[in-house]
Amino acid sequence: MNMLQWILTGLYVLLILSVFTVILVDKGDSGRKFAWLLIIAVLPVVGLALYLMFGINYRHHWIFNRRHQRYRDIFEAGTTPELNRILFGHSNEERIREEFRPLAKLLGAENYPSVTSGNDIEIITSGQRKFDLLREDILAAKESIHIEYFHFGNDKGSKAIKRLLMQKAREGVKVRFLYENIANFPIASAYYNAMRKAGVEIVKFTNPRMHLLDFATKLNYRNHRKIVVIDGKIGYTGGMNINDHYFRLWRDTHTRITGNAVAVLQYTFLDSWLTGGGTIDKEMIEFYPMAKKPVTEPSHPVTEPVEVTAQGSLTLNNVASTNSAKGKADSAAVEIDFHATHPTLKDKLVQIVPDEPDLPLPILQLSYEWALQHAKKYIYLQTPYFVPTEPVMDALKTAALCGVDVRLMLPEVADNILMRPANRAYYEEALQAGVRIFLRQGEFIHAKTFVCDDYLSSIGSANLDFRSFAINYEVNSYIYDEETALMNKGIFLYDLHQCRELTLEEWNRRPWYSRLLESLMRLFAPLL
Repeated sequence: MNMLQWILTGLYVLLILSVFTVILVDKGDSGRKFAWLLIIAVLPVVGLALYLMFGINYRHHWIFNRRHQRYRDIFEAGTTPELNRILFGHSNEERIREEFRPLAKLLGAENYPSVTSGNDIEIITSGQRKFDLLREDILAAKESIHIEYFHFGNDKGSKAIKRLLMQKAREGVKVRFLYENIANFPIASAYYNAMRKAGVEIVKFTNPRMHLLDFATKLNYRNHRKIVVIDGKIGYTGGMNINDHYFRLWRDTHTRITGNAVAVLQYTFLDSWLTGGGTIDKEMIEFYPMAKKPVTEPSHPVTEPVEVTAQGSLTLNNVASTNSAKGKADSAAVEIDFHATHPTLKDKLVQIVPDEPDLPLPILQLSYEWALQHAKKYIYLQTPYFVPTEPVMDALKTAALCGVDVRLMLPEVADNILMRPANRAYYEEALQAGVRIFLRQGEFIHAKTFVCDDYLSSIGSANLDFRSFAINYEVNSYIYDEETALMNKGIFLYDLHQCRELTLEEWNRRPWYSRLLESLMRLFAPLL
């Protein structure tokens, strides 16, 4: 071996040792660190390249802080005292039930976002219902339509929304369309070119044309949000993307909101839009009509018939319902058919909480930990992907062991081949602690919700997994209200009809090869 080879070998070994040191001193989840150490040890060259692109936590990196400075400067130049009060005022926290005020303060760390009042909410549990409402709101738009989606499909329902956006752009409505480029990479660019020709402004969230360092360091950070803001007055957010899976095939939960909470959705969208390279043509305050005068939006009628079963006629005043999965009565909420049109809930306290890589804390993860740690009676959770971080897993087990009724609803079969064993890798640990697991059969459940103690509800885009808590751009809505909580609880109870409860005895009978695969996936689950 000549001198050059010795030098290169020495540098390579030094690089590997340096990366190992960086991983070991990282304050992140230990499971995630171990997975990366294993990959680099087994596949040093490939593993090192993957770690540099996907493994380093760039939460505090200058590239993310730089992304947002442009928007902050524009916002500060155009803000008003009333807008600051809505977004950052925190004056409504005293209206929250006392035991839940610490959560509102936690979610509002760094003075944003505040709890907003005067919000009317429709909880949407039917994809067709969301499609109908969104179509009507788009058609009624007068000034602006802002759309931010993780996935915007190339199927029948998506094309229908696309045509509406193009129509409104031709009519002179300012349509701004922000999409996650990596998630939508299979869709040909011509699909978006037609929208541009019609006048729709389009921004890609992760643009391959960025310089190499910028692209490599941002590639792993998906924009998983689902946000629509129309005329600054109507907001949509939740778990539903725009494609036929959600319109017809999957079970998901979304919200339509009017009121001051829309200001936070608008703020979140414009932040992503401007820092992603988009432009605006108005003074900042013009995007926030609620900061100029009170806005009351009437709820939309159903534009097309939606099938409603007999359960849909029940009201929240009813006190008895049957939990088919357990066979006993539940006096706290009725079962509410998720296919039904749910009534608009008036004047609610809502906290819209965006989470993203440049925030100093994983705020959504902390909110799940807090809710689990402080639940007194029950907490019911729905998620399609169950790959929890260590703190969340510990909080789940602790709550169950303390006697809290912890129920976790998951799909019977995951929508991709890797997630099924990854989800299953955590079942045994949860079941041993007393967490009740319900596996939904039939429609794939994509909802990301929880409801706690007949008061706190959360509906959003964040899954119960590493990626949502540490890497993705997400947004969840937190509603502090008994009526809303009972509605969400009723929806959960109705969903149980499509579930079977998994028991520890059944789980212990699974074959050895399943155990082996789950153990293997447990090692790498934090990287999915």
